[in-house]
Amino acid sequence: MKTIKDILEEKDKVIWSVKPTTMVYDAICKMAERDIGALLVLDKGKLVGVVSERDYASKVILVGRTSVNTPVEDIMTSDVHSVSPDQDVETCMQLMTENHIRHLPVVDGSELIGVVSLGDLAKVIIAHQRSVIRELESIVSTKEVNAAPMTSVAPG
Repeated sequence: MKTIKDILEEKDKVIWSVKPTTMVYDAICKMAERDIGALLVLDKGKLVGVVSERDYASKVILVGRTSVNTPVEDIMTSDVHSVSPDQDVETCMQLMTENHIRHLPVVDGSELIGVVSLGDLAKVIIAHQRSVIRELESIVSTKEVNAAPMTSVAPG
């Protein structure tokens, strides 16, 4: 199974982020422009949170706030789970499932190097499962050919 490093090597290297003081409206516009569901929140280069469409829906719209007057720091998720690039995909999928999160920042030592989404992990897992299925089908069809009864034709 692939590692997070393998996934990051195939992805765009850009890390989309905002500052804690960015207004939610601007963050939502940035997500819409980039067709992404979350932004990392960085303060002086340090990861301090993640703001997502879900945060917007539950912490702005549903409580009567306005996105133009609310800073990201008021709605961001600040208890951020992160992983190392050497982490395997299955462990990350389990972490995301158990914590109901869709985006995982990737940190190498103290350096933020990327982010993976639930969709990124799902693609890898599906590709791996397809590969395993093809291998099993190949094994089964080979055994079926080898196990087929031989018919012989007597001369003459």
